[in-house]
Amino acid sequence: MSNKNFQTYFDCGSSKIRAGSFNKINQHEFFYTESKFFFDQSNIDFEIQKIISLLEENTNEYLDSINLMIDSSEMLSIGISISKKLDGSKLKKEDIQFLIQNAKQQVLRNQPKQNIVHIVVKNYKIDDIEYTSFPDNVNCNIISLDIFFICLPKKTIEYFKNIFFKFNISVNKFFCSSYAKSINYKDNLTQTDYLSFIDIGFNKTSIICYVKNEIIFLDILKIGGNHITKDISKILGINIKEAENIKLNFDKNQTFLDEKNLSLDLIKKITFARTEEILNLCVQSIKLNLNLKKLDSCKIILMGEGSTILDNKYQKEILFFNDIHFIEESAEDICRSGLKLGQGLNKQEVVVVPKKLVKQAFFEKLFHIFK
Repeated sequence: MSNKNFQTYFDCGSSKIRAGSFNKINQHEFFYTESKFFFDQSNIDFEIQKIISLLEENTNEYLDSINLMIDSSEMLSIGISISKKLDGSKLKKEDIQFLIQNAKQQVLRNQPKQNIVHIVVKNYKIDDIEYTSFPDNVNCNIISLDIFFICLPKKTIEYFKNIFFKFNISVNKFFCSSYAKSINYKDNLTQTDYLSFIDIGFNKTSIICYVKNEIIFLDILKIGGNHITKDISKILGINIKEAENIKLNFDKNQTFLDEKNLSLDLIKKITFARTEEILNLCVQSIKLNLNLKKLDSCKIILMGEGSTILDNKYQKEILFFNDIHFIEESAEDICRSGLKLGQGLNKQEVVVVPKKLVKQAFFEKLFHIFK
């Protein structure tokens, strides 16, 4: 058990790093910080070191372990249904743990280059009766589980482990950033049968969909905000840094555009054309995976660093549908998303505990789903 007063969450994106330290006892004491925008990760060690130093100064504690939120264009989700015949006796926790372990091993055998970071038990079916959580005092002849896995590439996990190892910091747990944020934000929204999150990042876009509060799928598109920047750079014949500055500030600095002899209308056309392409690809994915012909009944939330060029005032500029809601995220919003998920507030998620932290039976080391 750590004797530290603070627990720290890092969110390492492709263009920005955010971090938050939270006092374990006093929930009103916390610190947030974030890096400046960057185009590549050649100086990511330096940016992380600056954040580490600032957090250590604010918390007055030496930072030796963190929880890390990341995404990847190569991450994936896998759904598995698995069942087991029993003898009609009372259902035991060990029966559930056996099935989860079995499904987990199937995923790892078929995806040797991936690490499982989230395991969600979506549904328990006991003798044809469905439950959303583990039922007590139920006799069972046949048990089946619908399990949802979210995986991140091993090479991505090792890459970040090695970076923090340089600063003598270990990573306690990895989180899928898009998934953690969607869990946090959906709890603050009015409930709807169909809810989808589009997280536009630097080089990828994540799509996460829920039906009646149950996660249905996570899809990844290898296109993001940086593609808009490249379009502006190529068409206007300017360097990539100037293009990024124009993309983020085209409606805020007309003097700059006049000095560069740049057309506001042309910049908007370039920007919104690529944005509309990204969103249309997302809509196709949502329709396909939810088996919907129209999206009238689906609330869509737009978030992510790559979506900061848009806000609710630009909805009319995008010609694909009206019911889109923009979330302007802060470092606090993002880091608190990781904190809430790390605290086990999602009751359907299996909490995977590192073996070094517990001295219990085999299954207990892997799965702490029953609290």
